Amino acid sequence: MKSYFSRGNIRALFAVGLAAVTVAVARAGQTPATTNDYWAVEDRAAREQLPLYTTIPAGTTAELTPANGLPKRKTFLTWQRSHGDNGGERYSALTQINRRNVAGLAVAWTYHSQDSGVALECNPIIVRDIMITPTPGDNVVGVNAANGVEVWRFKPEGRPAFRGLIYWPGRRDAAERILFTSGPFLYALDPKTGRPVEIFGEHGKLALPGLDRPGYGASSAAPAIYQEVLVVPGYFKDVWGFDVVTGRQLWTFHTVPHEGEFGYDTWDTTEDYAANDWAGMALDEGRGIAYISTAAPKPNFIGMRHRGQNLFANCVVALDAHTGRRLWHFQEIRHDIWDLDISGPPNLATITRDGRRVDVVTAVTKMGNTLLLDRVTGKPIFPFRLRRAPTSDVPGEVTWPYQPDLELPEPFAKLEFTQADLTDRTEEASEYARSRFKGMRTGRFMPCADGQSTLLFDIDGGAEWTGACIDAQTGRLYVSANHIGWAITMFRDDDPPDDDKAPKTAGQLVYEKACAVCHGKDRMGVGISPPLRGLRHRAAGAAVIQQIRNGKNAMPANPLLSEADLKALLDYLMLRDRPMPAETPKTERPVYSYAGYPRFYDQDGYPANKPPWGTLNCIDLNTGKLEWKVPLGEYPALAAKGLPPTGTENYGGAIVTAGGLVFCSGTRDNKIRAFDKTNGKELWAAQLPWAGSAPPATYEIAGRQYVVIPATGVLHLGTPRGDAWVAFALPGKH
Repeated sequence: MKSYFSRGNIRALFAVGLAAVTVAVARAGQTPATTNDYWAVEDRAAREQLPLYTTIPAGTTAELTPANGLPKRKTFLTWQRSHGDNGGERYSALTQINRRNVAGLAVAWTYHSQDSGVALECNPIIVRDIMITPTPGDNVVGVNAANGVEVWRFKPEGRPAFRGLIYWPGRRDAAERILFTSGPFLYALDPKTGRPVEIFGEHGKLALPGLDRPGYGASSAAPAIYQEVLVVPGYFKDVWGFDVVTGRQLWTFHTVPHEGEFGYDTWDTTEDYAANDWAGMALDEGRGIAYISTAAPKPNFIGMRHRGQNLFANCVVALDAHTGRRLWHFQEIRHDIWDLDISGPPNLATITRDGRRVDVVTAVTKMGNTLLLDRVTGKPIFPFRLRRAPTSDVPGEVTWPYQPDLELPEPFAKLEFTQADLTDRTEEASEYARSRFKGMRTGRFMPCADGQSTLLFDIDGGAEWTGACIDAQTGRLYVSANHIGWAITMFRDDDPPDDDKAPKTAGQLVYEKACAVCHGKDRMGVGISPPLRGLRHRAAGAAVIQQIRNGKNAMPANPLLSEADLKALLDYLMLRDRPMPAETPKTERPVYSYAGYPRFYDQDGYPANKPPWGTLNCIDLNTGKLEWKVPLGEYPALAAKGLPPTGTENYGGAIVTAGGLVFCSGTRDNKIRAFDKTNGKELWAAQLPWAGSAPPATYEIAGRQYVVIPATGVLHLGTPRGDAWVAFALPGKH
């Protein structure tokens, strides 16, 4: 028998604060999972015996790490790594553009890459007077950052620097270079010419580890550099250290532990593609500590094939940058079956606690939490409260008994969707939303159910890959966020594949005429209409007939279907009208799938919850308080009707400056905006040719400050794609 509350798992339950949960689980008499109970269902009554809350204690003032005064202010005068610097603050000490004059910003130049492809998600860098960025057509270009004229262009193999790149200034015997990943390769280019650096790898390129499994070496987030160690986060798995001069591999950290490594016993079956660091990383240059933030286990929403705590999924992990050795980890969600990744790259900050300046690392998450941890020990700065979580009624699933319910820092988004959240934009929209809401499961950390939609906020964020920025002066964090519902449906998926060459049965013809528009020709579901594959496992024929005849929730009644057609349809849905393959033995574990990521929209295509649908948020890390929240973006059609700003779903990300400003884009209305960082008041906005697709960057050349934004459309919103970078500056000489 293998217990998922075994001594090894309890020891690994948290990086800190084990005792309360260990005692609570034992007190509840939780039935351990065994290799023979993959078709069992969890005991809800046993779960409800657990205390409602438990807490991981905060580090005491004496335990917190004193600030070391790094980085120095000059770090914040350049922009030589995507997200600003190794610490990922996206903060600039430049002040020429400020609250008093920002309204005068005008376009200084616009660059068009004149290629097409995937919308970008890369914050560009500036090396002296050259802006360096990937393009939608998978080139890397150097552009004169004072006038927008292209200086050089390089075409690597793969999709380059999709979410970041970095500059290294070189040393006496090794030339400067920019470094980025492209598909399964790591490149080093001369920033002045764009030519490969010959001594790095094989003529400027090396293959990332994992090429024995196609695609698994691929990466996309910006690397970081400590002394001469280049730390590279893997998009699909793992983190690597390379010699920044030669490209020689120095170490590998496995984000899913291998046998014999710490955390291996927190999985009953480990996975290759899981706990990946797709969001990015940060690095403490003074201490040589690299910080990564990781995603959920895979597959999303379906956990019976990887039961356990699942380290290092949903973690902030601190690594020794020299060796790759794990120093500590902190896990937000245990056994994540909701795809609630830690979606933002970590940020470094210095805050004040009880009159002392202390160094911390933060990471914002999809569910709207801000993890705030001591940089050296990983202890939380505020008590980390957890709440008893629901059980699953899906055979084979073993949910984790507690999940986070933070008080401080105050969450900037929420997970649970309630009836009170339903839209009241119009009577028609309200009725549409209510009718569909009735048929959905809701609740905080509600697991998905077989064949029924589960409605939650934040499946795609809350915070997204763009993460947060930190004001180095004040210790305030700024993060853009989304606030829309997602209706997720999982289903038993052991139906045999359809045979397209076989003649269509009478029931299939009825289905395609009466049902396919909502449930898909392949029975996989469309939007929030659930899939009908595996229906025979979860519904009796009489119940199906009753629902077809009478309707239910958003499904209309169909009383006119003839008895013969109804019988044929039922035979088709229950797989009774065509030859079945020879019955195979029951698999060890249930086989489930899920029906994509449908947003919960009303009949007019707007989110079916009350606005704001997108926000910009300010959190004071010194106190943990949410200082302000304002709508980010608007729908012009709604604004024309006199509605106040609703905010829109957004994927752009913010930067903050010593001039008192927060710049942010990524909204559906194709605008970049500047806000007063003290109160969130919008001070300036400008129309872009396409939606801003990444955080802006700011820099100074010849005494003139610029703000540049990639405008190539937003991949996740499906907005029109473009090829522009627009730089703004104050008019006149400076």
